[in-house]
Amino acid sequence: MNAVFDYITTIPWWIWILIVLLIIVIRDVFFNKKHTISHNFPLVGHLRYLLESIGPEMRQYFVANNREELPFNRIERGWIYASSKNENNYEGFGTDRDIYQHQHIFVKNCMMPFQMDKDHPNKLDKTFLPCAKVMGEYNQRKKPYRPASIINISAMSFGSLSARAVESLNIGVKKSNAYHNTGEGGLSPYHSNGGDVIFHFGTGYFGVRNKEGNFSMDKMKALVASNPFIKAIEVKLSQGAKPGKGGVLPGAKITPQIADIRGVEVGKDVLSPSSHTAFKNVPELLQFIEDIAEETGLPVGIKAAIGKTEQWEKLAELMKKTNRGPDFIAIDGGEGGTGAAPPSFADHVSLPWIYGFTAIYKIFQKHNLTDRIVFIGSGKLGFPAKAAMAFAMGADCINVAREAMMSIGCIQAQICHTNKCPSGIATQSKWLQKGIDIPLKSDRLAQYFKSFRKELLEITHAAGYEHPCQFTMSDIDVNVDDGELTKTLEKSFGYTKNAVAYTCTQDLKDCSYLGGKYNKTTTH
Repeated sequence: MNAVFDYITTIPWWIWILIVLLIIVIRDVFFNKKHTISHNFPLVGHLRYLLESIGPEMRQYFVANNREELPFNRIERGWIYASSKNENNYEGFGTDRDIYQHQHIFVKNCMMPFQMDKDHPNKLDKTFLPCAKVMGEYNQRKKPYRPASIINISAMSFGSLSARAVESLNIGVKKSNAYHNTGEGGLSPYHSNGGDVIFHFGTGYFGVRNKEGNFSMDKMKALVASNPFIKAIEVKLSQGAKPGKGGVLPGAKITPQIADIRGVEVGKDVLSPSSHTAFKNVPELLQFIEDIAEETGLPVGIKAAIGKTEQWEKLAELMKKTNRGPDFIAIDGGEGGTGAAPPSFADHVSLPWIYGFTAIYKIFQKHNLTDRIVFIGSGKLGFPAKAAMAFAMGADCINVAREAMMSIGCIQAQICHTNKCPSGIATQSKWLQKGIDIPLKSDRLAQYFKSFRKELLEITHAAGYEHPCQFTMSDIDVNVDDGELTKTLEKSFGYTKNAVAYTCTQDLKDCSYLGGKYNKTTTH
């Protein structure tokens, strides 16, 4: 045996390399039935698959220019990274954006910007920017809620995201007085670190389901009673990435803890139904919302991506007739999505946010219902200029998902669905998660939100207003075509946003319903 070993060690290293390459050639030529390229071009063909696998990264860092990459270009990502680190997020020598490009946004500044007196809340805190409306106030819910931040975390579940990512986000919203939407994976311990929470559920009813997988009101009541940081409840009708199709969580991501929280099996793909079992039509949806609100005392809203609008018309008609309905509506754009979705859905099903929101706002405006609803926009709106446009169109809050992920380290690898996220955010791998420093990342999320609010306030003041809710559709122009370079939002989309009932920012700060650290015991 020793003689054989001694003989093997005398063989030059390059001979071993040739033997390995020969084995690969034999395997490719005689046994490879799956890959034509490597069969026809052994050895060399493997380079093609290697280059293909690293192609997105090569384009991201060396090929694509600063403005052309999708979903988020390098300038957008750079602004989020710099803002979250409290670094210089300015740019020099003027914009490198083609400002004559179709759909470019122009915010009209005022000759005399808004001036604050010395006691103004924004003199004391340049990031103080609560929602101008109160969730549940019109419908007289027992526990109305005014979000203390106009930018908040959109629905992303524990399971889709890692434990350390969810914990970082929740601690971050506590530090920035925002709220954290749980996503449809149920309430986890990582959502329970002091931040305001909106409990979100979809067709799988995870966290509030019975043994048959249907909605359980008893579990909902118990959940709310034992977790007072839950400030509102959101019913997901559909989402931007795959509207009309149930959520997907690959089995590789389902740990025993996730299975326990969701009430599912370990290691088995979770495919949520495409539709709800708790209601089948619009009247039943309305009753479902009212039942939850009555039993929990919390504001209840709905989230949806927009396509056909006939059922939305029916909902508005019933709300007008019965004087009941959702306290808030979150409109998700078809360009959204943080998890797994078929390309056919992600690319083609549902309208982009700007068109979907327009369609829905017009419906509720026609029925004089906009004053009773908090409208939430979601779909790549996590940038101050885009947020100004959204507020001018009628949004009252902005929810962000991928932008929040980037603030804690996401590099847009676009492999969220593989459980191999290199930043540890969208994976259940313990090793990959170790790279997330929770105190540091929570600080960065909080700083991104604060930078966002500060910059949006500066744009608002430049336009002559105190609060973004005061933006009108005439304050924003968009490029439409070469013949008529710009149109106001009002002319582009054919409606005029209704004025929001707003007095001043000091009144928002004094409101008894205000969330975050601003909770008051005084009456409104």
